[in-house]
Amino acid sequence: MISITRAIEKSLKPLAARALLTYERLESGVAYHPGSDEVLTDPYDLYEQLRRKDPIHRMRLINAWAISSYREVDAILRDHARFSNQGLPTDTYVRIGPLGMLALDPPDHTRLRALVSRAFTPKSVAALQPKVEQIADDLLHAIEGQTRFDLMNAFAFPLPVIVIAQMLGVHTEDLDRFKAWSNLISLSIEPILDDENIKQARQARVELEAYFEEIIAQRRRKPQADLTSDLVAAEEAGDRLTHAELVTTLILLLVAGNETTRNLIGNGMLALLRNPDQFQRLRRQPDLLDLAIHEFLRYDPPVQMDRRIALEDVEIRNKRIRAGQPVISLIGAANRDPAVFSDPNTLDIGRKQTSHLSFGRGIHYCLGASLAVMEAKVAFAALLKRYASIRLSTEPVRRHQITLRGLNELWVEVERS
Repeated sequence: MISITRAIEKSLKPLAARALLTYERLESGVAYHPGSDEVLTDPYDLYEQLRRKDPIHRMRLINAWAISSYREVDAILRDHARFSNQGLPTDTYVRIGPLGMLALDPPDHTRLRALVSRAFTPKSVAALQPKVEQIADDLLHAIEGQTRFDLMNAFAFPLPVIVIAQMLGVHTEDLDRFKAWSNLISLSIEPILDDENIKQARQARVELEAYFEEIIAQRRRKPQADLTSDLVAAEEAGDRLTHAELVTTLILLLVAGNETTRNLIGNGMLALLRNPDQFQRLRRQPDLLDLAIHEFLRYDPPVQMDRRIALEDVEIRNKRIRAGQPVISLIGAANRDPAVFSDPNTLDIGRKQTSHLSFGRGIHYCLGASLAVMEAKVAFAALLKRYASIRLSTEPVRRHQITLRGLNELWVEVERS
């Protein structure tokens, strides 16, 4: 009887979803389904409709608000007093496990962020750059002679994960395990998941927790000059970090430390490959690389949305958001708002308007922003130096995720300089 009931429930879900989306479209002129193939493939046309027709949009499918205009997204991201990262309802977002400082507000957020922030200051990041350049060169040397390869798996993924692994002091030979765990655990911030995704993500979380428990035990016995040892010392001090927070922080650093940079490199390279005039422009004017990285972040951001919960009733553009309702800030939509960015759907690597929202705003501004930018600059500089030509070999394969937008595969054909 249970299996029959579940089968009926499963068959009714698509009908209920279509009904809710139809109602949403009749209500506002547009419907937004964040898990649809259309959004996963290319969300930007729909973002434009949302901005134009209903920038403060009530999502009926998951009972939340989607905010698509730059001005309002910028304001919400800054306003942790009214829009909290803490206490999101479990019926709207599936929680695979604790998200650490991502899902905390002050004072706990302030305390945890302070413990790791020294490793990500501009000075600390600048000191890492020679090591990152060596890692990039080593990765490209490993595929020397190959005229066709998957840029994601050969380069864009291993580069940032090796960097964060070395910062944490964990074994870089475990890259394949890190990738599998990271891919699954990153699903925890997706707005819509099926039962199988949830099961796999929870199992990955259990395995990664066990992995870090071993590393923590090793550092208790023999501290080293790495971030894990620093956090273990803070936990042993007794009042700065609980053991659960220690494990969760290490998981967050490993996952977040590679996910966004991996997607930045992949999305940025794909943008260049599909805009060859800008690719040639970058070759002619390598001094534009700084601006180019920020344009990649604006044009196709690796983090497409940020979720909060309203702590009080808030009125925005004559729409009343009630206390307790989830609010989704569509960063990818805000970054193409024509009220802020001229010709926003065009990739312009010389764009001077660099006020994108891809690293967030306010107290939750991305801790690793300077590291991500440095790694991306090193990655593109290394690729441009080594290869006289880079061309798309086959259509890229996208990850089936919308919050973290990126590629599984990006096969390219190259010619050596």
